[in-house]
Amino acid sequence: MLKNVFDHPDTKDIPQVLDRLLIDGEWCESASGKRFATLNPATEQVIAEVVEAGAPEIDAAVAAARKALRRGPWAIMTGADRGRILRKLADLMRDRFEELVRLESIDAGKPLAATRRMDLPAAIDCLEYYAGWADKIAGEVIPTRHDALTYVHRVPVGVVAAVVPWNFPLMNAVWKIAPALACGCTIVLKPAELTPLSALWLGQAALEVGLPSGVLNVVPGFGATAGSALVSHPGVDKIAFTGSPQTGQFIMRAAADNVTRIGLELGGKSPSVVFADADIETAVRQTASGAFFNAGQVCSAATRIIVEDPVHDRFVEALAKRANALRLGNPLDTGTTMGPVISERQMERVLGYVEAGRKDGAETVCGGARAGNAGYFVEPTIFAGVAADMRIAKEEIFGPVIAIQRFTDEEEAVDLANGTDYSLAAAVWTDDINRGHRMSKLIDAGTVWVNTYGPTDTRLPWGGMGGQSGIGRDLGRTAIENYTEQKVVWLQTRP
Repeated sequence: MLKNVFDHPDTKDIPQVLDRLLIDGEWCESASGKRFATLNPATEQVIAEVVEAGAPEIDAAVAAARKALRRGPWAIMTGADRGRILRKLADLMRDRFEELVRLESIDAGKPLAATRRMDLPAAIDCLEYYAGWADKIAGEVIPTRHDALTYVHRVPVGVVAAVVPWNFPLMNAVWKIAPALACGCTIVLKPAELTPLSALWLGQAALEVGLPSGVLNVVPGFGATAGSALVSHPGVDKIAFTGSPQTGQFIMRAAADNVTRIGLELGGKSPSVVFADADIETAVRQTASGAFFNAGQVCSAATRIIVEDPVHDRFVEALAKRANALRLGNPLDTGTTMGPVISERQMERVLGYVEAGRKDGAETVCGGARAGNAGYFVEPTIFAGVAADMRIAKEEIFGPVIAIQRFTDEEEAVDLANGTDYSLAAAVWTDDINRGHRMSKLIDAGTVWVNTYGPTDTRLPWGGMGGQSGIGRDLGRTAIENYTEQKVVWLQTRP
């Protein structure tokens, strides 16, 4: 069991979590004996040494998932019973809400208030939503000939490889697991090596609520070894991935060899278009939240703000004031409003983009440096005078860095908004409802918020419109289609 080694006085509610691999209902070591450290990004301290999965463990996990899919209690379990297990898991998460909040906050560097407000409620809601779907996945009878009964029903797509990122570790895992389990699939979950602890907690909790052995396998490890072995495995029927476009491209190539189904939720460079007639105070407040939430490590973060000329200066000044008021600190401190980025490598990457913005001639309005010398903190940073061809305007930074651009009319605003390879999300701020509808049609994005920024809901599909933002959708009814396949049955009657 992991020990409470966190350098903070308020650790009484942090759970102990197993540090091994979960394969076929058993907690195991790896054949290599290797372990890797997961760090608290706020303190740079080692939280735990976790067992590292390699190719042999991936083979074992996929074999366990396939066995559970075809034989044993899961293979014959009713949808109603699957739904009851999902509800029990949601109830357990709710019962242990506070300890799980603290675990996620420490491992991922997320302020307690943000984890309480978004990550845990969203995960619980997702489990309960798909629990309700589990006994409602229906087929249909389609009449063809008078001497035959022909019908179509939905069956589980099979063994799912779920590969999830470090920015919302638990929530992203549940986004894959909940609909897949509701549909009767089995899962091999590979969490990010930077944030494996809540996935291990989830595996332990699933066993507690009665999920049969082999249905959910949790295999922490590195992308180049465990991840590569998993997405290229011939025993996997579907890959569900959230992460970087570069890794998404690798997965597409790996999946091609086995013609494996894929769902990819990738990057974003989301525009927030602010017209002069908008409620500027609300636009500033919500855009700042959309940009700096989770230290900007959100695929749909408001990293590009496109502001109409008459209100540009006022908007920039007000946004900088909000950025400067953010309190950086330990995620367990109740006054902290922004935590660290996830790792030293990510901090260096973000600061590299800051330097690129300066070299390209953008104006640094505020921030632009590391904060302190312990932990991976980056100051909230705003650039103005950003040209469309600058790297900070085109590339996903995944940190607390905003690029502000000007526009003079709707046509220019649309051109700027669509001026990247990403199409995940966008926002429009205007008092003209007709303009809001018009712009939402013209901007290339899977989600367009009008006069708000960032809300999502389990009931609504989530994903990009192609390009570097990925393929397919998570959530909503769409996910039921993602994790099922149609099977035709033709029953010939006697003449």
